[in-house]
Amino acid sequence: MNRLFSYSIIFLSLLIFSCKDNSTFTISGTINNPGSLKKIYLLVADSTRIAVIDSTNLSDQGKFQFKEQAPFANLYKIRVGGSIFDLIAKNGDDIKFTTSLTDNSHAYQVSGSDESEKIKDFNKISNFYSDKSGKLSEEYQNKVQAIGKESDSLINIYRPMFQKNFDEYSTAILKFINANKKSLAAFYAATSLDQMRYEPQLIAYADSINGNFKNNMAVQRFIKQMQYIKPVSIGHKAPDFTIGGIDGNPVKLSDYKGKYVMLDFWASWCAPCRHENPNVVKQYAIYKPLGFNILGISLDVDKAKWQQAINADGLSWKHASDLKNFEGPVERLYHIEAIPSNFIIDPQGIIIAKNITGADLEEFLNKTFNKSQQIVKIK
Repeated sequence: MNRLFSYSIIFLSLLIFSCKDNSTFTISGTINNPGSLKKIYLLVADSTRIAVIDSTNLSDQGKFQFKEQAPFANLYKIRVGGSIFDLIAKNGDDIKFTTSLTDNSHAYQVSGSDESEKIKDFNKISNFYSDKSGKLSEEYQNKVQAIGKESDSLINIYRPMFQKNFDEYSTAILKFINANKKSLAAFYAATSLDQMRYEPQLIAYADSINGNFKNNMAVQRFIKQMQYIKPVSIGHKAPDFTIGGIDGNPVKLSDYKGKYVMLDFWASWCAPCRHENPNVVKQYAIYKPLGFNILGISLDVDKAKWQQAINADGLSWKHASDLKNFEGPVERLYHIEAIPSNFIIDPQGIIIAKNITGADLEEFLNKTFNKSQQIVKIK
């Protein structure tokens, strides 16, 4: 072969390869068995919104194509009739997508994007536990209908089952996140977790991806939020404060130095807080003799209603408030955005638990004070 001709072929191949359009991404696909469906939609998603950005008609063979620009790798969704399919795309991707409208499992195939494969793996986990939850809910509703009313005993049976399913889901998601930290799919998986319950794990994850995905605003907001709450997360020293007591005398967190204390943020108007109060009263009666203290911090603005709630619920510990709702200095210092919220602080002033209620609070106090009593006996 002529050497010059050979070089020309190589040069032409390189030129064609280098002409790949890296300023857009393409999603091409086929919808099998589309029936009467004529149009599908492309949506973009972040942590604050989901919006339609394009639509296209299906060909007679059920084929379609989207061509878009992505300023950064992001989550996109294809809406096919009543079904939604997740993809992660960035400029330069050439993604192939296939599904069947008659497949009740909503299975789909995707290629050309490793990140889209990862988000598909996440959705498999999510769908598995969602199906389990749906079956539990259906079973519960059938039993309610059978007896003709809601039943406390029935609720007590099914609540732990729902919680167990949720805990197993969260464990699976944490495992997925830890195995895929460099993937944007892990971020979207992380946003599905209960932030209050899994705050330490989410803060650790945010620290591990700090500096990554710099152009993705949803990721950067998440990292910033985790950094914001980190100073009042588990393992950190609780910031000191002074607040007005209900008796008119100032109360300082430092007054509890060398003691266990729970900061209990609540309000008379907060139904979940009032529902939890009997449990807190019960635990206080058990563990007060062993050194457990509570400082109730109310988000009320009406002192009379605050006092009435204290009396009605039998809250015998110390109470304080600036009567400024969520805008009180202590609320802002501890980044209180929802109530009930609590912080358990050890004798060294370290936050050792946060936002635990119900059976979780009972279990934590039992372990903590049994351990502390054992240490005292050894001494």
